[in-house]
Amino acid sequence: MKKIIALVLVFVVLGLMLIGCGSSEKASQDEVKKPDSSQQSETGQTSEGKDADEKQTDTDKPVTLKFILWDLKNTTYIPPMLDAYKKLKPNVTFDIIDIPANEYNDKLSVMLAGGDESDIISVKDIPGYASMINKNQILALNEYIEKDNFDLKQYSGITNDLTVDGKIYALPYRSDFWVLYYNKRLFDKANVPYPSNDMTWEEYEQLARKLTSGSGADKVYGSMHHTWRSTVQLATVQDGKHSIITEDYSFMKPMYEMILRMQKDGIIPDYASLKAGNIHYSSMFFNEQIAMLPMGTWFIGTLISKIKAGEVDVEWGIAKFPHPEGVEPGTTAGTLASLAINSKAPNKDAAWDFLKFFCGPEGAKILAEVGSLPAIRNEEVINILANMDGFPKECAEALKTAVVRLEMPMHEKVTIIDQILNEEHELIMTESVSIDEGLANMSRRVKEALAQ
Repeated sequence: MKKIIALVLVFVVLGLMLIGCGSSEKASQDEVKKPDSSQQSETGQTSEGKDADEKQTDTDKPVTLKFILWDLKNTTYIPPMLDAYKKLKPNVTFDIIDIPANEYNDKLSVMLAGGDESDIISVKDIPGYASMINKNQILALNEYIEKDNFDLKQYSGITNDLTVDGKIYALPYRSDFWVLYYNKRLFDKANVPYPSNDMTWEEYEQLARKLTSGSGADKVYGSMHHTWRSTVQLATVQDGKHSIITEDYSFMKPMYEMILRMQKDGIIPDYASLKAGNIHYSSMFFNEQIAMLPMGTWFIGTLISKIKAGEVDVEWGIAKFPHPEGVEPGTTAGTLASLAINSKAPNKDAAWDFLKFFCGPEGAKILAEVGSLPAIRNEEVINILANMDGFPKECAEALKTAVVRLEMPMHEKVTIIDQILNEEHELIMTESVSIDEGLANMSRRVKEALAQ
């Protein structure tokens, strides 16, 4: 019995020793596995590594930005702009929604009213901009601008035209103005000197008459005024004495008389035919059917790229926009193109980062390199444009302006006023009403709109 008890005691002691060793070993293993602030978490990541991955996800995760714009095939700066940005941000891709220019504002309005969730919106003009602000369809950018200390001074005051009640809803990227394009080959054939940088509208009409020739398929028009009301009305506010937004439009009569006279005499293409055929001004210039073309500087880039690609063969030049008698040469009208962020955009931060690039100094250089005038227009940018391959070097003087008046100033009623002016312009140009009647209707309707 004593031997049995002794044997039991030995087993008990050995058991206790094994249990103690096991507990000690487990404790040692737990100490190795136990995570601290610098050790791995249950997912196998260190907490520091996890934070780093989260930060990387915020800035580098794949994102597709939906970008609404107009006339992609004629907008030569978009492909190089997107390519340059994607080199900086390879995680970003773009889904382009392309709308014809003449349908842009109407289709964009329908899309946004239907709850469209695109990220970036190209703003074509002031009426479209004002409409989107009034409907809360685009985002105020003030907080982004302040957070990143984004310098608005680089725009030389242009952003003042986009500021409403202290808020800015878009950044300008292009600041175009009107010039006069001409076909050198047609001038040489007619043995007529090229347009000067100091030409009145009266001299312009006389020059257009000299350059008009032929008939039918061989017809060459001295010039062309596109269907936009601006091709007629802008010339009437060059003197600075009148405004596009007013209650009396009788001051526009002399210009409408000149345009309708040129139309009647076959010096410029007929408005109704252009409208019915949806004929773009570029096609007539490319096909050498017109000797001159009053148009914005945005057409420079298109011309250069089309000629380089071998798609067209036009020898061209530009001169300063014609001006009324007594007005300083280089006085012209301008327009702003800008980018905004959709209020319903799912990728607002990424969209803002793209806006800073597109509308900033980097984007300005890319615009100039393809022949477009950026909103940031310093000496470096002008030199890039004037010295680019394909730009007529002798025409650099035409890019120097004296005064640039905004095509349509910002106003709370700008959208309805623009609609009225467009409607009455079409009635005048199709001779559905007389000039006096059309201008009287403009005055009455705008006055009523302003009073509401």
